[in-house]
Amino acid sequence: MTPQPDTATGIAAAVHAGDLDPRLTTEAALDRIATHDPRIGAFRRIRTREARREAAELAGRGALEGLPLAGVPVAVKDNVAVAGERTEDGSRATSREPADADHVVVRRLRAAGAVVVGLTRVPELCIWPMTDSAEGTARNPWDLTRTPGGSSGGSAAAVAAGLVPLAHGSDGMGSVRIPAACCGLVGIKPGAGVVAEPTEGWYGMSTHGPLATTVADAALLLSVLAERPDLARVSTSAGILRVAVSTRPPLPGVPVGADQRRAAGRAGELLRQAGHTVRDDDPPYRPGSMNEMAARWFAGAAQTAEGLDPELLQRRTRGHVGLGRLLQQRGLVKDGARERWRAAVEPFFERYDVLVTPALAAPPPPAARWHERSWLANVLASTRYAPFQGPWNLAGYPAVTVPIGGHNRRMPLAVQLVAPAGRESRLIGVAAQLEALAPWPRVAPGFA
Repeated sequence: MTPQPDTATGIAAAVHAGDLDPRLTTEAALDRIATHDPRIGAFRRIRTREARREAAELAGRGALEGLPLAGVPVAVKDNVAVAGERTEDGSRATSREPADADHVVVRRLRAAGAVVVGLTRVPELCIWPMTDSAEGTARNPWDLTRTPGGSSGGSAAAVAAGLVPLAHGSDGMGSVRIPAACCGLVGIKPGAGVVAEPTEGWYGMSTHGPLATTVADAALLLSVLAERPDLARVSTSAGILRVAVSTRPPLPGVPVGADQRRAAGRAGELLRQAGHTVRDDDPPYRPGSMNEMAARWFAGAAQTAEGLDPELLQRRTRGHVGLGRLLQQRGLVKDGARERWRAAVEPFFERYDVLVTPALAAPPPPAARWHERSWLANVLASTRYAPFQGPWNLAGYPAVTVPIGGHNRRMPLAVQLVAPAGRESRLIGVAAQLEALAPWPRVAPGFA
């Protein structure tokens, strides 16, 4: 398939061929950001002057053929260090001193030839799947009254509105896949350890991943973040796979909407048409493992908040962090949780190569000032619409969100694909099959 000129793969190919200058690609992205971001609020910081300087330096280097993201404008989530910029992490309690060096994933982006055009908005300490703070609210380009998800909500909004072709995200309980589902994008959470970094957040549940409009672009960015060029090679010839389709939520009592159930069923039917063996079957979600997953959500936030002034934290965050510290003190964040959950779910993945679930249980919530609401209101909203992602962070398994249709002719629908550890390429290939069988709009209506 020939890369489209406004995709990351297309931009990089044109730069490699000498048909496109990194300064032009950067200027085009900055123009779109200036035009559209006031309505969306995707960016916490737009690096206009710095991005122009970096693009000019890149253009002056010559011999860009070996750089996989040569001249590609990229947005970075505001929870990793970018040299010379503050890392606010959505909070007034974090340091306002500029970082003196790039985070390892930002170094990899720059080494690949990407131009960092801005830092995207996140909820405080990246805890929540709704992206707002006292400084602003990120909105979904498909429906500006709804959230783009979280915590990588600003990154997803920027890509869905066509402001940048690619964005970095991080995922501790679905923070790449949830916003990808809300905004009609491809989002990849790689397996544990695939994107190596000095420390892993949220007791090993958090990792970094891409948000993109095409499977090829998402795979390309993942290959850069992971320093594994093989992950950029997208193949749809994986042979006949055993596919399980499940609409059962991991958390009991969470209703799953009819549209979301139909999305999973449609994905299963498309994969059956592609020649795969498809059955309805549910993973053996264990209450004990789901409790251990939730404990890491709370205690991971408490880790992130260490050293911060609690008086400067939002009310909902103080509640979350307080519970996390209580769990830590009582020894309820137990070692071996990943191993216990894997032992429970491994027999399921001996029977199946890929699991398909709805990506969400309900449409995205309103783009409201959630940071002014109670901790309980935020927790209930989070679990009611996005219960499907967290178990696979606990397992350390790769998972991908893929668009699969529309909801009430406005909002996109999506499914989640899951496979055992080390099967990122398999999931990327299945996602590419769904993309070929049921293509999706690459940019939200009104921004194309």
